[in-house]
Amino acid sequence: MTDTTKIGLKETGCITGYHAHVYFDADTVEQALVLCQRAAEIFGVKMGRVHDKLVGPHPMWSCQLAADPEQFAQLLPWLALNRDGLIVFAHLETGDELADHRDHGIWLGTGLELDLSLFA
Repeated sequence: MTDTTKIGLKETGCITGYHAHVYFDADTVEQALVLCQRAAEIFGVKMGRVHDKLVGPHPMWSCQLAADPEQFAQLLPWLALNRDGLIVFAHLETGDELADHRDHGIWLGTGLELDLSLFA
């Protein structure tokens, strides 16, 4: 068996959780709120505040869903099926916020430019 560290592969054991950021605007805020509330109810994920302003590196208004790895395995396909045009940016949590957002992001819908300067 090949030693994955010799070829630069990382082990998934460093992943402590995931965030899914549901993006919206003034026209889709209610849709996003319902989607996030249902996700919290169905999967037991933690729903953050609904931000109707730019927060952190996010280029649109957003609501965060925080999930452990087991929850995320169910949440991501559900979001893909139910986002109904909303953009979702998801990333893992390893303790390296820059890499987690820049290198390990998962986009549902159109990918957008993040403002990564706060992680520098």
